[in-house]
Amino acid sequence: MNRLDTMHELLLPIPWLLASWLLFASPLWLLGFAASFMFFLCALRLNHEAIHGNLGLNRAGDRFVLHALSFLIGSSNNAVAYGHMLHHKHAMGPGDFEGKCGHMSFWEVLRYGPRFPVDINREAWKGSGPAGRRRILIDWMLNMVMVALGLWVGGFLLMHVSAMVMAQCLTALFAVWITHQGTADSGVAARSQRGILARLAYLMFYHREHHLFPRVPVRRLPELASRLDNNVPGYAASRLPVIPLFER
Repeated sequence: MNRLDTMHELLLPIPWLLASWLLFASPLWLLGFAASFMFFLCALRLNHEAIHGNLGLNRAGDRFVLHALSFLIGSSNNAVAYGHMLHHKHAMGPGDFEGKCGHMSFWEVLRYGPRFPVDINREAWKGSGPAGRRRILIDWMLNMVMVALGLWVGGFLLMHVSAMVMAQCLTALFAVWITHQGTADSGVAARSQRGILARLAYLMFYHREHHLFPRVPVRRLPELASRLDNNVPGYAASRLPVIPLFER
């Protein structure tokens, strides 16, 4: 990651955030929810890169990003970080409380969705030491500040808070289940998409490659995937697309 790459990653969610706020404040407010979803997707990518130290920042910079995004998207991203690292360590096993969504059916994960952030926070609090709990507490305070600001300002900001609550309730579905469902007994770490859908998802669907090489930045995953497809026997044939219909 060079400095330009780092700046690109840090700014990636901002245009969608501003677009959602402008739309929420306009007669086209319903379109604000589409822009808000795209902001949330880009924020998840940025958050994910900060968790893995893939932004080209020092650790203090990564933690600042986690706190800032906690404020904007309404979660404790330090709690998410705790669960996500266990997800990589245990990979759909008994100790992976993030990845358990991948064992559920579509309707099960949809019903479970609103409880998912609660479970993540509870497990992270139980398993974290004093420093980790302090960072989680900071995130919770930032969440309360954002909710208070939304109630005070109203309008576009209250709609933003509402959109983030809805997005958090769907995170189990589109951030975990969609890339892991059906892989538990397949011998494949996760699903991986190619083609237009992979680009529309801001490369977050190159998930098998991410599990194999978590320190490779998301922006480099298509290059990594191409190398694996072309040079590792059987790799391309064993790949499970996220949505086969949009593979090419």
